[in-house]
Amino acid sequence: MENKPEKKWYALYTKPRWEKKIDAALIRKGIESWCPLQKVERQWSDRKKVIEDPLFKSYVFVRISETERRHVLMTDGVLNFVHYLGKPAVIKEDEVNNIKMYLAEKDARITIISDEGFREGEKIRVNFGVFMDKEGTVMRGNRKKVYVQLQSLGQVMVVEFPAEYLSPL
Repeated sequence: MENKPEKKWYALYTKPRWEKKIDAALIRKGIESWCPLQKVERQWSDRKKVIEDPLFKSYVFVRISETERRHVLMTDGVLNFVHYLGKPAVIKEDEVNNIKMYLAEKDARITIISDEGFREGEKIRVNFGVFMDKEGTVMRGNRKKVYVQLQSLGQVMVVEFPAEYLSPL
């Protein structure tokens, strides 16, 4: 009996606003794909409408084996895998399940922090991406990009995040 290759979760960078299209294309290819969506009310000049908006802008998650990576990258709109330490970053299965469970709750909402920026030395939590739920200290930042010091593997890393990925502690 042949061993099936182990499948792991990875995050993909996508072209802006291509998340749903890429998710559908990957599913059509037989690849396990997930684009987390949340219901958001949008105001148009003549009406309000509730739409499903991607939770993570320019991200789609895939659960694949090593051999399927090239097939995923050949999908129109996929830019690359999210990398960590030079390799495609593996997302823990329980992190994916936690997000899925949260989004299944009635009125689940993840809100974006105010855009006044973060102060140097402020303690923060990362809310999205590979470093989700990690805590760190702001080294420097503004409204768009924040440099955060994270303790990990006994090493200090300074990582640049979009401000909307972070929340104060």
